[in-house]
Amino acid sequence: MQNLAPIIIFTYNRPQHTRRMLQALENAELAKDSEVFIFSDGAKNAAAIDAVNRVRAIIREPWNFKHITIIERDRNIGLAQNVISGVTDIISRYGKAIVLEDDLIISKVGLRYFNDALDIYESDDKVMEISGYMYPVKDADKLPESFFFRVATSWGWATWERAWKLFNPNIDQLTAGFTSEKIKRFSIDNSENFWKQVKEFKAGKINSWAIRWYLSIFNNHGLVLYPRQSMIQNMGTDGSGTHSDVDNAYHVELATEPINEFPKEFEENKAAYEAIKYFYRTRKGSLPQRLIRYIKKLWNKR
Repeated sequence: MQNLAPIIIFTYNRPQHTRRMLQALENAELAKDSEVFIFSDGAKNAAAIDAVNRVRAIIREPWNFKHITIIERDRNIGLAQNVISGVTDIISRYGKAIVLEDDLIISKVGLRYFNDALDIYESDDKVMEISGYMYPVKDADKLPESFFFRVATSWGWATWERAWKLFNPNIDQLTAGFTSEKIKRFSIDNSENFWKQVKEFKAGKINSWAIRWYLSIFNNHGLVLYPRQSMIQNMGTDGSGTHSDVDNAYHVELATEPINEFPKEFEENKAAYEAIKYFYRTRKGSLPQRLIRYIKKLWNKR
C-alpha cells in the first residue's frame, strides 16, 4: 500500500471557508486513509475570538480521515510562524507532507496527484516542491499533463524534509548578491511582483513565509512540479484572506482526472514558462477592470 503523506492544514478565523475546505478534502480520493494535522491559530484580538471558536468547533467534528490531530495555539502567532513551525514539526517526523490552508478547495484527484508526485520525485534533489494550484493560462491544453516551473506556490503544495531543510527564513541572506539580472529571472522577466514582495517584507509591510520559500528554492536552483489543470481552487480571493484582495483572475476549473504523465527531464518547461508569464502580464485586465477591483478592495476594508 502507498505510504501516504500527512496533510497539514492551517486555520484561523474563517468558519465558512474552513467547512468548505474540509468537505472538499473529505471527498477526495485517499482522504479516508490519510492522517490530518490541523493547526488552529489563536485570536489576534477580542473581536476574533468568536470566529476562532467557531472554527475550532468545526475542526472537532467527526471528519472522515484516518486520524485527526488538532493543535490549538493559545495565542495568535500569525500565519507565517504557524506555517513554518507546523510544517517543520510534521515533516521532521514523516519526511514529507501536503500543506493546505483554510481557503483552499482540493480536487477529488488532488491527493492522488500529490502522493504520486511525492513518490516519483522523492530522491530527486532538484525537485523541491509539488504545486497543487495552476494558473488559468491561455491554451493550457497545449501543455503537458504536468511540468516543471521555477516559482513556488502557497496555494496547496507538498514537499519533502530534504527540501524543507533548505528553507531559509533570513531575508537578508536570501537576497544577498541579487543583481538586476537575477531579480529579472526571479520575477519572470519582470512580469510578476515577486521582488516587490521582497521589498515589502524588508520594510515590515508583510510577513510572508511564501516569498522566503520561493527565494530558498530559487537560490538552490530548484524546480516546482505543476499540473496542467489545477488541483486547487482558492476561495480566499474574495478578500477574506490575510494577504489577498478580491480578484477573479485566479479562478480555475478543478481537475477531474488523475495525472498519468510526469516529466522525466529535470528542466523548466519553456512553453509553460511563456504561458504563465503571459498570464502574469495580462491578469490585471484593462484600466476599467483594474478600477473596479480597486473600488471593491476599498469597500471590503470599510
